[in-house]
Amino acid sequence: MRGLLMLLGAVLLTVVAALVLVLPDSDLDGPRTGSRTAATTPGTPEATSPTPSTSVFSDPCGTFDTTTPTPYAVTGYWLVPTSDHCTWRSQLQAIHRVGGDTVVRLGFGLQPRAVDQDGRVLDAAGSAPDPRYAPCVENGMTCVQAAESALKAANPGNRITWTYVYRTDEAFGPGLFRCPQMEHTITIGKDVYYRVIAPDDGSDDPTCDFSTKGRGYHLILVEGAAQDSLTEILDLADRFAMKVYPALPVAPRDRLETTRADPRHIGTLTTLTRRILQDYGDRFQNRDSLGGVYQPFELQLRDWPDPSKVPTLRVYAEQHDIVQQELPGKQILVSPYLDARKGKNFTSTPEQVKQGFKALARTGVGIVAPQDSRGTGKVGLFWPGGRAQPVDERLRPVVGNVSYGDAYYGSTRDYYRAMAEALAELRTEGQDVQLWANVEAFEPAGDGACEAGGKRGVTDKERLDAAVAFAGPYVSKIISYKWSSFFTCGSPTLAEQVAQDWDRPIPIQAVPGSRGIQNGIEVRGYNLARGTVTLSWPGADEPRSVDSAAVGWSDTTPIPGLPASVQRLWVPVDWEAVPSGAWIRVDVTSEDGRRGNAPIYLNRGT
Repeated sequence: MRGLLMLLGAVLLTVVAALVLVLPDSDLDGPRTGSRTAATTPGTPEATSPTPSTSVFSDPCGTFDTTTPTPYAVTGYWLVPTSDHCTWRSQLQAIHRVGGDTVVRLGFGLQPRAVDQDGRVLDAAGSAPDPRYAPCVENGMTCVQAAESALKAANPGNRITWTYVYRTDEAFGPGLFRCPQMEHTITIGKDVYYRVIAPDDGSDDPTCDFSTKGRGYHLILVEGAAQDSLTEILDLADRFAMKVYPALPVAPRDRLETTRADPRHIGTLTTLTRRILQDYGDRFQNRDSLGGVYQPFELQLRDWPDPSKVPTLRVYAEQHDIVQQELPGKQILVSPYLDARKGKNFTSTPEQVKQGFKALARTGVGIVAPQDSRGTGKVGLFWPGGRAQPVDERLRPVVGNVSYGDAYYGSTRDYYRAMAEALAELRTEGQDVQLWANVEAFEPAGDGACEAGGKRGVTDKERLDAAVAFAGPYVSKIISYKWSSFFTCGSPTLAEQVAQDWDRPIPIQAVPGSRGIQNGIEVRGYNLARGTVTLSWPGADEPRSVDSAAVGWSDTTPIPGLPASVQRLWVPVDWEAVPSGAWIRVDVTSEDGRRGNAPIYLNRGT
């Protein structure tokens, strides 16, 4: 036992020296809340979390269970819109069963379109009429012709200078329209369209004066739905005690630099955004299940020389300002991506990402959930002591058969730590921003079986556990892209793997701490209660293990600033047996003998 205690002590000191910890550890000394082994069941959600009003409900789609039997560390997921309304129910039920309390909806893009001489909206390539908008006819004219006719009737000098289309599975109310004399809903059989008209200077003039002088206007032709999917999913979220983040309209992309938003269309984009959010405000402002909105236009986090000149950030700022005006109190969620590859241009170090995080936060977002970018292979999961190791075989299609140190500027843990530092600095400036993690539930390459036309491969729970561990103590919530397809394809599906193995330990951090006169190590993570801590390092005769149920202490009380299900486990350590400078592996094994898939490492000598 003395050797084990010594090993544990060495590991703790190693971690502190090797890792820059953002969360304070000064509260580790002295007594803690809770007994040596807390009675709370491992993995139990925070007691103050919302709970469904009933444990079961039935409707024409079937009977659905609203209990949470297998709560995993990931608590939010992206969903793809679907036309099958029963699919919403089965998806939310499945997500809730594994502890999900947050749903982020993918959305649709605003697109400028050409119109032919017959007034027909052309497809994105401009080569043929778009069949989606062919049914839109009013008074024997196409909807474009009818809109222009109405404008010219008000003033012969009026004209349509741009035509835009936007498709959605939502049905809007009258809040979408600012000028009912010129804007309205067009219903043709089962097809529903909305005609929105705004001055082409981006002003969205509230006077609705179309007659005093002739001017140019933008027509936004929205293809909607007869049944509102957002109302439906919010109703379901109420049943499951979940939060929903519907997507804002996606900005048109620059034709030459498709990763950038096209600034020429900012005025029209903000007009459409304002109108949709006005409608949301009328219908959903007091709905608890509407957590906020999702900014779906992706960008890479980097250190921009002048953020004010970055088109995508300009789009963000414009859209986010409207959200704050129309939906006060609702959060804006954005999920940028990282790229740490040394062999590519325009990638970023952790310090550069730290500066980019600050610039992004200043556009008015409330939640930043950076993609861990392991799924795309742009960042790797490795500890400092493993830089010389070859990259995971699944990463080779992206970075080649090289070492982690040669492939990347840092690991996902390095980047989340840097962003957590930025978060702390922003809060001293009065900016209230949350840092979440978006762990990608796929692999860089595959046969595309999970997605029509996709190229990504399936992953497994072992790799997903590792991604959770590497996000570490730096985020307050973990969500994942995406439930649709990647969690529900293959055999067994990733969702089934999670449900079968949800309570396997996932340590995320180890910090030194004493209890009374005893030195020891506190391990933080998921499903740790009554676990056994094992320390090992190169040259050790054998691993050293300590059973916390026998000589340690567990606490499942939520830790401020961390996900609600993160727990603490403490065991005594005698540091004298641990060599200084060694990278020490720390594992946690559950009472039933399952060792965590993702160990953590400490090094007190660096």
